[in-house]
Amino acid sequence: MRVYKKNKCIKLLETLDKANGDILSDIQKGDNSGAAVLIGKCQQAAISVAKILEESAEEGVEAIRGLTVYCEKLFQLNNDLNSNSSININGIEKKLSKNINHTINRIKYDIKSETQILFLPYKASMWDSFETLWEKLCKDENSNVVVMPIPYFDKNSDGSIKEMHYEIDQYPKNVPVVSFEDYDFEINHPEKIYIHNPYDDMNYVTSVHPFFYSENMKKFTDELIYIPYFVLPEPKDPNDKEYLERNKHYFINPAVRNADRVIVQSENMKIAYVNVLTEYFGTDTKSIWERKIEGTGSPKLERVKNLKEADFDIPKDWMDKIYKKDGSKRKVVFYNIGVQPLLNNNMDMILKIKDTLKVFDEYKEEVTLLWRPHPLMMATLTSMRMDLWEEYKKIVDSYIEEDFGIYDDSADLDRAIAISDAYYGDWSSVVTLYKETGKPIMIHNCNILTED
Repeated sequence: MRVYKKNKCIKLLETLDKANGDILSDIQKGDNSGAAVLIGKCQQAAISVAKILEESAEEGVEAIRGLTVYCEKLFQLNNDLNSNSSININGIEKKLSKNINHTINRIKYDIKSETQILFLPYKASMWDSFETLWEKLCKDENSNVVVMPIPYFDKNSDGSIKEMHYEIDQYPKNVPVVSFEDYDFEINHPEKIYIHNPYDDMNYVTSVHPFFYSENMKKFTDELIYIPYFVLPEPKDPNDKEYLERNKHYFINPAVRNADRVIVQSENMKIAYVNVLTEYFGTDTKSIWERKIEGTGSPKLERVKNLKEADFDIPKDWMDKIYKKDGSKRKVVFYNIGVQPLLNNNMDMILKIKDTLKVFDEYKEEVTLLWRPHPLMMATLTSMRMDLWEEYKKIVDSYIEEDFGIYDDSADLDRAIAISDAYYGDWSSVVTLYKETGKPIMIHNCNILTED
């Protein structure tokens, strides 16, 4: 039986135990009609609990039997009231209370509990922030794990909604998914919901469907859990004010406020979160953040440590670029440009990208460039900087047409990490992941060109 249904039954029975005392109090005061009304309500509540317990078949038999006995005792008590028979108040109260407590124990210990755990990813490329946790939970026989991708929208520069995206068909084949159109939150009431979108309505570029904002999701679950879809550079000192100021926008967001638990990549990162949130919301809130935030590690980091090229299907046209005709392998460089550096550096970054591609084109016989754009690059530029987008798109189109390297706009970041030999580009959350592989990392400077 689902945990929330067991808890519902137990709470109803605890309410009945209190109601029993009210019935007997009415009888002592001579209010037999009031007692009779309460008896009827208690009988109906007991029947409601019994109907829920019927779902558990044999496991619920003893508890249902207890409720049957309870209803019989109430029936006899009502008959005694109608016939003005003498009633042993203390004796009846003890019997009813003993009967209820016995039934509660039978529900607790005879009926197995099943927890429904709902994962709500929105971009398939961010599934790695859940994957290893999902794999572990699927092995728990007492857990019913559901993955339900949710729709999201791009935004116009004025904040209005553009087209909807729904990436349900882009998840790994071994991950069963259900459509958000087929899931009823009221009926299912998942005990736990995992989210990785932190922003609700505070993102200028994209937005998940408002129904799935963290503020609303917490209404449908016993425990809302937020795991960031990103990892940040580890703070050497979680009390470093410059680091905290630079990253505070990652810490102060609706998901952190609304979640019951927040799981971050390390204990140092937890301290950083607590420091920022305490300063922002007040010193009296520190204990809340210390209790809510857990530095137990990011599934993204756990996942990347075990990546192997052999675990992935590599497209043939990629293989043709990675391997020479004699069968020897070219070095593969993972090239990454972040959204914020492009917005900050404008045409300097455009020139840097052109210069980088020119160099890799010259050395394509020895090195294969694997350019993987940030998943929000297009949506951000079209929403905030259309002029930059037009320049950037010309470069991308030219790169794809010239076909000397790989352009990877798939949802699978892990594959790019696994098959590459080194990283080159901006400092980003990908760098934090890439460090776990032990492969070389080169951070570029957009102000330095090869022709300088």
